[in-house]
Amino acid sequence: MPELPDITAYLSALEPRIVGQPLTHIRIASPFLLRTVQPHIEEIEGHTVKSLRRIGKRIAIEFDNGLWLVLHLMIAGRLHWRPVGTKLGGRNNLAAFDFPNGSLVLTEAGSKRRASLHLFSNEEALKDIDPGGIDVFTTDLEGFRTALAVENRTLKRALTDPRILSGIGNAYSDEILHAAHLSPIQLTHKLTGEQWQRLFAATRETLQLWIDRLNTEAAQAFPEKVTAFRKDMAVHGRFGQPCPTCGQPIQRIRYADNETNYCADCQTNGKVLADRSLSRLLGADWPRTLDELEALKKR
Repeated sequence: MPELPDITAYLSALEPRIVGQPLTHIRIASPFLLRTVQPHIEEIEGHTVKSLRRIGKRIAIEFDNGLWLVLHLMIAGRLHWRPVGTKLGGRNNLAAFDFPNGSLVLTEAGSKRRASLHLFSNEEALKDIDPGGIDVFTTDLEGFRTALAVENRTLKRALTDPRILSGIGNAYSDEILHAAHLSPIQLTHKLTGEQWQRLFAATRETLQLWIDRLNTEAAQAFPEKVTAFRKDMAVHGRFGQPCPTCGQPIQRIRYADNETNYCADCQTNGKVLADRSLSRLLGADWPRTLDELEALKKR
């Protein structure tokens, strides 16, 4: 799912292309995409884009008649900038927004249709889809700590809860925790003052690093290949590869459709965290340290 740095890059690329431009036509190919009935979607046709905004992991587009169009890409939704009037061929093409200078095409890979469009009558109505998480760039250490410590949750869960923090998901939470040298299963109520400082700094610095990188790319070309797996990431999506800090192999915890990637040496004092599926299979033989894991591989 595109997260804060990816959404920021989309906004950076869209701003010079559609702000100040009229939406000449909107074409929706998937009946499941539009989730609101009123106002009618045709009411934004012929109106000019006034501004853009990020709401969590959503993209909000304001029109000069006061209406707001909100796109939620979910896991597999992506945006593409195409020549004017590009046809919506293929089942992955869900919608096109035609402007005088090009067409913004929304696609979604796979068979599940999770991406969505909402049209709201005014700015106040946007609160209905705002999860309410705080912006790490507009809060201070105390505000950050207060938000994450409302409940005693693991750092991984707390960082990715949109009601707590705005725009952070699976990929960048892995990168943040690696930069902070903290375990993904560390409980928020167990953090020391020094660990809170590390986590707050790592959250802001990691996100800013990727915002800067992706905005630089977006200034050169529209971001057509938005992905949660980037070659310069430290741990996310790099299971089995060497940690860029210590050289030990990156470990993972798998659950449902996601996985958490971490470095045992840098983040968990050498302890290998239990992977639900494998630990059920191996039982008491589940390795607790990197040395035990290596010994298991040699059996």
